[in-house]
Amino acid sequence: MGSLTLERLLELEHRGWTSLCNNEGGTHYGTIMTPEAVMVLTNGMTLDRDIITASLNESPPWASFEISDAQLIPTGSDSAALVYTASATRAGQDEPFVALMTSVYRLVDGEPRLALYQQTTRTH
Repeated sequence: MGSLTLERLLELEHRGWTSLCNNEGGTHYGTIMTPEAVMVLTNGMTLDRDIITASLNESPPWASFEISDAQLIPTGSDSAALVYTASATRAGQDEPFVALMTSVYRLVDGEPRLALYQQTTRTH
């Protein structure tokens, strides 16, 4: 049975970022997202699961990423939010992409599934 601990959700986030570095994001998120899940990006786009699975494998890969300041926020008996800062770079990019991330997971058949992901641009 899955759990919604800080360690488990961080492991899932690391897998997600690694999949984005390996051009496997669509495959990964297609598996882990709930059917009704959405991603809300810093550019104002909201992408549903179908768009994610169809497009992320073709997106420019990230070269590296770092997750810091992670916090687990319980949101119910079968759900939790993971809030953290991510810093990621792509080849040829001068400045890293830095944003505050929120990933809301809920247990589905005992396994954590991503229900909502939101990026918020971090100001210094």
